[in-house]
Amino acid sequence: MCGRYAASRRPEDLAGIFGIEKWEPEETLEPDFNVAPTKEVYAVLDRALKDVPDPRPVRQLRKLKWGLVPSWSKTPEGGARMINARAETVHEKPSYRRAFSSRRCILPADGYYEWVTGKEERDLEVEGRKKRPRKQPYFVTPADGSVFAMAGLYEFWRDRTLPDDHPLAWWVTCSVITTEAESSPLAVAPADGPHALAEIHPRMPLMLTPDRWDAWLDPARTDVDELRELLAPPPAGLMRAYPVATAVSNVRNNGPELLKELTAPEEGTLF
Repeated sequence: MCGRYAASRRPEDLAGIFGIEKWEPEETLEPDFNVAPTKEVYAVLDRALKDVPDPRPVRQLRKLKWGLVPSWSKTPEGGARMINARAETVHEKPSYRRAFSSRRCILPADGYYEWVTGKEERDLEVEGRKKRPRKQPYFVTPADGSVFAMAGLYEFWRDRTLPDDHPLAWWVTCSVITTEAESSPLAVAPADGPHALAEIHPRMPLMLTPDRWDAWLDPARTDVDELRELLAPPPAGLMRAYPVATAVSNVRNNGPELLKELTAPEEGTLF
């Protein structure tokens, strides 16, 4: 799954990486080293601009709220629970299928955090059953230092309790698509720890390699079968993972020190 990630790149850096044509300075976010559900996050998307004669989609950097609220929801209360959409079923779930067809985005990150659990607890989680509290946090990031481009969806929700001209009348929310964690060896693995992402957690965010960005963002692509082909996992051996301090477990902690690699897992944690 993806329940926490780091996103420290500035808009101008993201503009160069993704070929952004439009972003609003007032939507600038501070670097966030502990992004949690319901926070505002950057999303890259292709969408036509309003009130302009050119109808073509424009590559934009937008500020969205993490936790998707379907357009048909009566209230936004379930958004905090809809932070992840499974790649295997995203095309058929009522909450996601319309967005999957035409409102896809990329959520740029440095990498994501995951808390390793023992094998028995991981098996229980795969079965959808309760597990023990999380243990040692690891940070997972591309080994070459490139952006971690997470596949995402976005949706619009209208708050009918507010007038049309209210700045909060429309919510734009998003969700991260997840897939099965890689069982192949990590490009760089800790000496005393897991050697594959599947040893940390059974799920991971779906990372899109640059060759898929344009196709994924293109709103003209609506064929479900063709879109599902873009959900294939990236090539193996692109990731590294390393232990970080348990301070990241508290969402109030935020700063580049959270990404500092530990020489070994903290005492009393797994691995």
